[in-house]
Amino acid sequence: MKRIAGVLLSVLVVYVIYYDLNHGTLPAGEEQVLEASTQPAETAGVPYFEKKVNPGETVLSIVEINLDGPIPVSMDEVITNFSELNNGIKPEQIQAGQTYKFPKYK
Repeated sequence: MKRIAGVLLSVLVVYVIYYDLNHGTLPAGEEQVLEASTQPAETAGVPYFEKKVNPGETVLSIVEINLDGPIPVSMDEVITNFSELNNGIKPEQIQAGQTYKFPKYK
């Protein structure tokens, strides 16, 4: 009886490995295409929106929520634009309950 259980378990393991290698078990996501502007932010006149920060929110999370998806520019550019719009305030220095200007991307 143990021998039959061992054989069945071995067959199951071999089948699972075969299926995983040939078909995969995770859904394949589509490749995301990101577009970046070649204009510097200073000359582009970055559009913005104002929002009161709630506890637990970060600059990146607020910008992502506004876009309803991933941010189309680099994180460094978001940080630079946020600091320029808010007189040099760093993203780490935002406080809950305060209103700040956040860069708005298309």
